[in-house]
Amino acid sequence: MEIIPMLLKEMEQEAQTTRKMLERVPNDKFDWQPHVKSMTIRKLAGHIAELPSWVSMTINTDHLDFADNPYTQPVINNTTELLALFEKSLAEGKAELEKTNEDELIKNWTLRNGDQVYSVSQKVEIIRMTYCQIVHHRAQLGVFLRLLDVPIPGSYGPSADDAGF
Repeated sequence: MEIIPMLLKEMEQEAQTTRKMLERVPNDKFDWQPHVKSMTIRKLAGHIAELPSWVSMTINTDHLDFADNPYTQPVINNTTELLALFEKSLAEGKAELEKTNEDELIKNWTLRNGDQVYSVSQKVEIIRMTYCQIVHHRAQLGVFLRLLDVPIPGSYGPSADDAGF
């Protein structure tokens, strides 16, 4: 079985669920956070929206060094901008995945901060980790939204907010 079609299928399936979740973020709650140590909804949702672009970054580079590339939070001020960022990131990731090859995906990719190496993994593993990060942060966002009494969409089946659940 070829890995690229599997990755593309998973990307699209997770994008449908992620899109439904991001659509629920209220415009007036972008600066809300459930705890002082938690991210704001703006930061969390923005990170979720940009993560699909990590697929293209992974394919086109052999590493990410935070010492050379400090993280810059995307500027989003409302749900429309959030969804636009997500769709742009998704299109970038999908386009690069569609034109790459499996030989590229088995090359090593390094995540580091200067001399501190966090991981060295095959690019395909980093892409899968990116998908897992999207799911992880999407679940966090679901908790944030639940605390704000925003109905939660189903992910892999109905949610408690779906009729007939």
